Amino acid sequence: MEELSGDLATAIHEKRRWNYELVVVTYHSRPLVESMFERLPVDLPIVIVDNAQGADGMGELIENRPSARYLTGPGRGYPSGANLGVLSSTYDYVVLVDPDTSPAIDQIDSLVRDLEQDPGLAAVEVMTVEPDGRAELSGGWEPTPLRAFVHAAGLHKLFPTAGLYARPVPGQPLQPEWMSGSCTAVPVRIFRELGGFDESYFVYSDDVEFGRRVREAGLRLRLRTDICMQHLGTGSGEGRPRMLRYRGASMTRYLLRYNTTSRTNAMRVFLSVGLAARIPLCLLRNRRAQVLEHVAYLRGLWFGPPT
Repeated sequence: MEELSGDLATAIHEKRRWNYELVVVTYHSRPLVESMFERLPVDLPIVIVDNAQGADGMGELIENRPSARYLTGPGRGYPSGANLGVLSSTYDYVVLVDPDTSPAIDQIDSLVRDLEQDPGLAAVEVMTVEPDGRAELSGGWEPTPLRAFVHAAGLHKLFPTAGLYARPVPGQPLQPEWMSGSCTAVPVRIFRELGGFDESYFVYSDDVEFGRRVREAGLRLRLRTDICMQHLGTGSGEGRPRMLRYRGASMTRYLLRYNTTSRTNAMRVFLSVGLAARIPLCLLRNRRAQVLEHVAYLRGLWFGPPT
């Protein structure tokens, strides 16, 4: 079948009755969102939740989009911003999209169709790839001491489903216990029943927590490894070392919530030894940026989030 011309495709989309809304939580992300909007139909329902509270003029981007909304975010991190966008939606489904992604409308449609056809699904997500085409980590499994050891020792490269994180292979089925949420469709009703994202996390590990709630409710997640989408990994104005410290701190918060102190400390020690062993190699390869990221994660793991 011949590909539709841009004008004809746009005309078809303009006549649609949408049953979903995109939710984009932003923080100093205007150039990225502008680029994303260029590839999406002008009448697609979108809500921008601006955690920078107008600092970069994000609200101007919806002036010519009749079905778009702009909300001033609470500024308390990603979970609270996402909850505001999803729980205020009047649509049956929402698609949570990171600002630094490049979703195509047919990819988004496919995710929502999965939800329409399978009421047991709590979320469906695309597989993301880095700019060089390498598959990204896309969620993973419930943390345990064994999984933390496998990850720290690098054994996940030999046993891909035995560690903490999932690195999917295009086209190969994978069933993670939680998903990272770069481009994820969810039914609003189920999201509301599950309580949304846990706002005690500023960023990171809210997705692990959500996956636990999904399993406890007898529902499922689906990672579409047949749909690949580029992810730049630069979705906010925060530097990577700062974000990695948040990641470490959130991991500790989650571990302490569902494990004893001794079990949590065992996992933190495994992760710390694994990272510490990687630092000299990074120095030998002159990868100082990675060293800073590793150190930041370790500080978060043991000393909490940045101040």
